[in-house]
Amino acid sequence: MSDVMIRVPDHVRDRLALLAEARGVSIRSLVQEFAESTLTPKEREDRAERTHAYLAEHFGVHVTTEDSERMRRKIQDAFASRSEAAA
Repeated sequence: MSDVMIRVPDHVRDRLALLAEARGVSIRSLVQEFAESTLTPKEREDRAERTHAYLAEHFGVHVTTEDSERMRRKIQDAFASRSEAAA
């Protein structure tokens, strides 16, 4: 394994340090966890296609692009409402 230095503004470094401390890990571990667990747009698209195929094969449910977009908006709205309520 080789080490790489990533330069970020001080406020970002400080935020990462707080998040890492709250989890009881190092910044390195926090960044590694993020990189390993965050899907790229292509990975999300592939996962959605596999999910749609599974739903169709096992449950006879055919999810359309419109269905997916409608659900995405509902989820975004729910998170936005939750964030507003917490503020």
